[in-house]
Amino acid sequence: MNSSIKPLILCGGAGTRLWPASRDSMPKQFAALLGGRSTFQETVLRVRAELFDPRPLVVTSELHRFTVERQLAEIGAEADLLLEPCRRDTGPAILAGACRAALEMPEALILVLAADHVMSDAEAFLQSVGGGRAAAESGRLVTFGVRPTHPSSEYGYIVPGRVLKSGGRAISRFVEKPAPAKAERLIAGGGLWNAGNFLFRADRAMEEYARLDPQTFTAVRAAVGDGRSVDGALALDEASFGKARALSFDYAVMEHTQRAAVVPLDCGWSDIGNWDALWSMSPHNADGNVPRGEVELIDSHGCYVATNGPVTSLVGVDNLVVVADRDAILVADRRRAAEVKRLVEVMKAHGRPEARSHARVHRPWGWFESLERGEGYQVKRIVVHPGGRLSLQTHRFRAEHWVVVCGEPQVTVGEAVSTLKPGEHAHIPLGAVHRLENFGRTSVELIEVQNGSYLGEDDIVRLDDVYRRESPVPLAPAGAELV
Repeated sequence: MNSSIKPLILCGGAGTRLWPASRDSMPKQFAALLGGRSTFQETVLRVRAELFDPRPLVVTSELHRFTVERQLAEIGAEADLLLEPCRRDTGPAILAGACRAALEMPEALILVLAADHVMSDAEAFLQSVGGGRAAAESGRLVTFGVRPTHPSSEYGYIVPGRVLKSGGRAISRFVEKPAPAKAERLIAGGGLWNAGNFLFRADRAMEEYARLDPQTFTAVRAAVGDGRSVDGALALDEASFGKARALSFDYAVMEHTQRAAVVPLDCGWSDIGNWDALWSMSPHNADGNVPRGEVELIDSHGCYVATNGPVTSLVGVDNLVVVADRDAILVADRRRAAEVKRLVEVMKAHGRPEARSHARVHRPWGWFESLERGEGYQVKRIVVHPGGRLSLQTHRFRAEHWVVVCGEPQVTVGEAVSTLKPGEHAHIPLGAVHRLENFGRTSVELIEVQNGSYLGEDDIVRLDDVYRRESPVPLAPAGAELV
């Protein structure tokens, strides 16, 4: 079997341990946490070697579809997209990818990679994949066990068993996030971190899933078979996919199958699980600090400090994480960084929107952020990417005024169509049909001032939309004035 390996990249996680940089609306795999590219982009670039099919499969959501496509375009890459209608953990996501690949070649080799992992040694990664290929071709479900650098309780462990003729080793047992003392014993006995990346034949993974969880297998296979094409992406059938059990591939298959095998991986791997992990991977200054953005430090040591807004200053503190976002600030003991996930759960329980969404809201055409809001008015900054087109729309409760800062957008207001230059403006009366389009090669930036009795994002009636979004139902309060 000499066909290329099909990469299957999972883009569905939320990464709440890296709040406020990572949130549901824009999770960590799309953020440039280590350098100028996101970990998703680095993952795609990692599988551009001759060993791999040039078009990976990417599993993501409708919410993040356009972010995936934009980031692929930025690195000159293409991919086939599978759109999940809801989260069902890695098991159903991987199974959907296997079912999709099997439609073209049942025995296709699939390499499953998480989009939020870092592997600093690309050559070592390729060697491990090559080392697991024969085992996967023979029908084994291969997982890659990372050689531990320290006795961590943040990861599960794999205890390797006998050596296999086809390569790799059988798996003696899985151990779920042990206490530090047990982790030390596991490492001394050759235990490996469970990284959650896999290599297998599509048909063999499907057979094992069908045997171990027939209900989920039937649901996911139907979700793929009854999926619909949306501008080239395959949107999984929501009714079928919703019947799948939400379970990781490890729990659903790997811990129960007799076909499991493990291949060691020693490539500078990290899942950037929390701020402490990010601090350890980042370049430090002489005091062990990692400053990002406008940061000033005096007599402080071992701190991770990042800001994309105000100047952030620390005096006389050690081992802190300080992250200043536009709408939220985190201050934490770096050694307790794993507890940020619990903090996010508390904020969600309290109904805080900042737990889920950034101040900067991403749309298929670009993004916007609210700069100021008061009674009856709101000021926004809006950026429209080259080729971006807002929907042809009206508003029922507000008027708008646009002032162009840079770029030359084409603006439609009623029957009038004009091209605006920096410093020029357009007024959109209440109820007027309007649209903004960027046909240029650079981004358009403008300031929008809204006035009205209701300023919610759901006050929009889309008359035409190249992204095929539906008009939301507005939640305007009683007494809001309609046009």
